[in-house]
Amino acid sequence: MKTISKNVLLAAFALAVSAAPAVADDVNAGDLVISQAWSRATPGGAKVAGGYLIIENKGTAADKLVSVSADIAGKAEIHEMAVDNGVMKMRPLDKGLAIDPGKTVKFAPGGYHLMLQELKGPFKQGDKVPVTLQFEKAGKVAVSLDVQGVGAQAPGDAGHSGHMDMKKMPDHSGMKMK
Repeated sequence: MKTISKNVLLAAFALAVSAAPAVADDVNAGDLVISQAWSRATPGGAKVAGGYLIIENKGTAADKLVSVSADIAGKAEIHEMAVDNGVMKMRPLDKGLAIDPGKTVKFAPGGYHLMLQELKGPFKQGDKVPVTLQFEKAGKVAVSLDVQGVGAQAPGDAGHSGHMDMKKMPDHSGMKMK
């Protein structure tokens, strides 16, 4: 019977965790905290990409995200997806998006998002894509979108490229822990 030490398993686990995609650092701008900024890798030839993040207003006054820009995109907008009469529709928020005091607004697939259009190049998993958020009070705030896998649904999610085929994993059923 084969044995494997706990130290070897712990080392393997630590290596696997450290290989996971990084999640963007928090950015503070006045009373706002911007966190978990990310995007998905784009397939070849794609001309659009979404950007996702969380904005928390820790202050006592509202602020408003009024625009977004990115050098890699010819056009960037703040968008919302919502169901209207049973149909999912996407629309730009031309007047911006209020971030009320004490509230958190999450930009995620299927909801609010940054729409980056007319891309000048692909987003590759592991890239960091710089974008600038323009707030009414906090001003210009630079953030980096951490690019995850094509099918990612959240930051740190490898998407389709990170799936393991468990059927191809070696059989360790005969091993004992030491």
